[in-house]
Amino acid sequence: MKQKSNIIAQKLVNLYRQEHVILGGWTALNPIFLDEGTDEVLNAMADLPTGKMLAAHIMNLRSGKTPMDSIDRNLLPYGGLMDESAITKPINDEQWTVLSDALNKFTPTQQGLQELQKLDVVKRFGDQWLNGIKTILSGNTELSEKWRVVMQTWRAYHLWDMATQIVSQPLTEHTRAQIQADMPEYETFLPMFGDAGKNLLEKLRTFMKDSKHTAQNPD
Repeated sequence: MKQKSNIIAQKLVNLYRQEHVILGGWTALNPIFLDEGTDEVLNAMADLPTGKMLAAHIMNLRSGKTPMDSIDRNLLPYGGLMDESAITKPINDEQWTVLSDALNKFTPTQQGLQELQKLDVVKRFGDQWLNGIKTILSGNTELSEKWRVVMQTWRAYHLWDMATQIVSQPLTEHTRAQIQADMPEYETFLPMFGDAGKNLLEKLRTFMKDSKHTAQNPD
């Protein structure tokens, strides 16, 4: 039971940290936190980076202090930097036009992502470009939907890189737990790469279950 609680705790913390690239944001994640954030899972979070903050957020959801579509600003992951970047960097009309044109031409490929990231209006947000532009576009339904595709595409390629790296190295118990925690996302995004993605997903599943790959000195 303890091992299962640890795995769920790691999964929830991963989701908490990745809210800025998850469709639906807190509205989508908060029901998951409430459903899976049992007392045992909350205890397991205490040893994880940012775990205590997520546990506090879940307690706020339980009590009704925090609405189901929100989070206390003091409990935002990364100290709220993802949101601050967008609030402090509004874009002008010319930048808006450039961004709109780029989104209308965007193709969900690695090249498409690279072309977007080269835009000055995107580069100004630095590492927070995904959430920065997401916030800027929040008042425009059509462009927000196009940006959701961008976020999905970025997440898919990020997970592809992670999975490729995992299967190329010896498996440790830490890595096994990480794969289990992230498996729902792998199952969602890797099939987007067709047969290659499905094959990689199957390798992850086999890699996770096959004790022969376990390293002699696990983390």
